[in-house]
Amino acid sequence: MSPVNSDDSAGDPFADAGRPLTRKEIRAREKAVTAESGDAVPEQAYESVEELHVGVGAAQRTGSSAAASGSGSPRTAAIATPPAAVPTAEPVPAVEVPDVPPVPPTIHDPAEHADPAVHGDAAAQVHGAQSEDAPHFAEFAHGHAESHADIHHEAVHHEDGHHGAVHHEDGHHYDVHHDAVAHPPYEEHVPYEQQAVGHQLLAGAENAATVTRPSKKVRRRRRLVALLLTLALFVTATVVGAQFLKPLLGNDKPADYPGPGTGQVKVSVVPGEGPVSVAAKLEDAKVVANADTFMAALSASGGTLSPGEYDFKQEMKNSDAVSVLLNEGQAKVMYFALSAGLRIDESLEAISEGSGLSLAQLKALSNSPKQFGLTSKAKNLEGFLAPGEYRFPLGTTAKEILTKLVKSTQDELKSQGVTDAAKQYDVVTVASIVQAEGGQAEYKDVAGAIYNRLKPTNTETNGLIQSDATVTYGLGKKTFHIDEAEKADKSNPYNTYAIQGLPAGPIGSPGTTAIDAAAKPNNNDYLYWVTINLDTKETKFSKTLAEHNGYVEQYNAWCEANPGRCV
Repeated sequence: MSPVNSDDSAGDPFADAGRPLTRKEIRAREKAVTAESGDAVPEQAYESVEELHVGVGAAQRTGSSAAASGSGSPRTAAIATPPAAVPTAEPVPAVEVPDVPPVPPTIHDPAEHADPAVHGDAAAQVHGAQSEDAPHFAEFAHGHAESHADIHHEAVHHEDGHHGAVHHEDGHHYDVHHDAVAHPPYEEHVPYEQQAVGHQLLAGAENAATVTRPSKKVRRRRRLVALLLTLALFVTATVVGAQFLKPLLGNDKPADYPGPGTGQVKVSVVPGEGPVSVAAKLEDAKVVANADTFMAALSASGGTLSPGEYDFKQEMKNSDAVSVLLNEGQAKVMYFALSAGLRIDESLEAISEGSGLSLAQLKALSNSPKQFGLTSKAKNLEGFLAPGEYRFPLGTTAKEILTKLVKSTQDELKSQGVTDAAKQYDVVTVASIVQAEGGQAEYKDVAGAIYNRLKPTNTETNGLIQSDATVTYGLGKKTFHIDEAEKADKSNPYNTYAIQGLPAGPIGSPGTTAIDAAAKPNNNDYLYWVTINLDTKETKFSKTLAEHNGYVEQYNAWCEANPGRCV
């Protein structure tokens, strides 16, 4: 049984209160006790509980002379005036004081208490008996509803030899000597307001303001929200910055057009051309929106490029443009390729093999050139079957195919201002000689030299072109060398050594570059030319025969250094 429960409450007007005493009731009780004992207690003794607590703490730090001499109560030790002398109590054997916990107790969050009311209602219970001379104030134990109490409660030894028994929630208790006023070490470091939250001294202190801290869960939630907000701001700033920089970096192109597109655009894929070049062409022609995304679609299709001329629409979807290049949706097409310089028979054979059409049918159509708009001088379509790669849908007729090829050549002539059929025939004839005789870089100079030779006033060549390529065409063979007898044979209508003027007709299919050179040659004084390197097509020009013969020697030297090439 605790000392509080053993006190006799008879005659105490507050004994039957059945509740914690209020501050006013405690003061009234103290005055009554003082009156009965005959001791005069100064008015300052009834200062606020806060002053009492501060006084007790000061007494602990400095050492109370009153406690050492056995005079006065703890309350009077907190008063600045000297206490009245009282009889010295008999010495009491010293009792070993438990060690103060080395680690300050944790101030728990309100949310961690099972019932906040428990802490307030059980704020303090008085232990020990009262002294005869002065009211004695017992220390108050800390109450906690759920966790073990790791705080050593204070106990003050009384002057009459009794000592307060401090009971802890873990079931242990300690007897404390009256000389040791044990204050928890955290009272010297924790502000009083926080101590009040933990202690709530005296009855009625449940009305004191309590400073609460957010729970750990709330703090974690706040930190998470702050982190998410920071991340959202960073992502937003990155997106806005990227949109701002796109026009500056040239990355504001759309990835694709919605399709299906409008109009018609022709794009050629030359032999050996790669997808990067083709994609750039398509983007420049506004067929696709973005060359990079088109290349990705082409690569994903797994298809390969084939040379030729393709018909596209502007602003097509990438997938549709890929289908055009790969001829998707068509089980089979009529495909063939014609190289520049091919003769008529070679061209017709290539068309027959690629299309499946009859070679005889193709030759019959070629031998009737008037139906294709050629002059009456033309014996066939030689020179007018434009080089290139072609794809035609299944079922396309032979005439439709030949018409397409002839029209391509005629359109090129018209683009150079040559519209008359007879004039077109002559330009194509010169262009076919240029194609066979010169390197591509010198086409315009070769064409100018040919026209110089044809001038009636030219006494150096007397209107003779003197081209080996024309002679060999008339002979039906391909070679770089002819003998003197072949040069003198006037029965060959293509012998430009023996017959003045142009040969009977074109000697092959010239490309667009050769046609353009023949339509608009360079104005020069050259009469001779010779290709001295068959690999590089390097061609030398001269105005006199003697100079020309010197370049011929260079050609012969190259042939000796490259056996089998000049045959």
